[in-house]
Amino acid sequence: MILEFNLFKFGFCDQISGTCMIIWEKKKRELPKIPSLGIQILQYEFLGPIPLEEWGPPMEKLVYLIMSRDKDKFNIVYVGDCEKTDDKSFFVQHSQFKCWAQHSKSEKSLYLAILPLFESSNEHRKNVVNKIVNFYKPPCNPIKITEEKPDYVIRKKEEPTETQEKFSCACCGAEMKPEQILEKSTVYRCTSCGISDTKLNS
Repeated sequence: MILEFNLFKFGFCDQISGTCMIIWEKKKRELPKIPSLGIQILQYEFLGPIPLEEWGPPMEKLVYLIMSRDKDKFNIVYVGDCEKTDDKSFFVQHSQFKCWAQHSKSEKSLYLAILPLFESSNEHRKNVVNKIVNFYKPPCNPIKITEEKPDYVIRKKEEPTETQEKFSCACCGAEMKPEQILEKSTVYRCTSCGISDTKLNS
């Protein structure tokens, strides 16, 4: 339990001398309990889990796990991220809330774990979510398989034609033939000494 001290001001005035004195008094205020538990998912250290019904706003720049509890075992049913929210019904009004409840058999069996990522970008948080989804495959996360596209395009090797430029090797003077045609350039290799050279496509 964490205690925070706030200052409260009280003023007292002397009617005879006409002077006033200000006194500051410290008052204790009890804050919500912060969970000391932790759970490791891949290489990430999440805080929690705590019962979802005990959660309260605000929440900002983090990745969260919705988990179902079965005795002492927790299963991930959903992974998501949050930019910022002050809405108390953030989770209850979530589009996948019914799915969470179905897989946990009871709303009271739903638990929450969070991974604070302060100063993180939306892209970074999405990347963390995708890694966890691809590895654990939570039942309430729609799995989207995306193919990574290379930064360049490799064209099919073509035989030299009369229209293609011919040039000689700078090393031995033999003919240079195209070996690999890329999107913006072509790799040539000497037929004699084997040295390679790259030229921009015209």
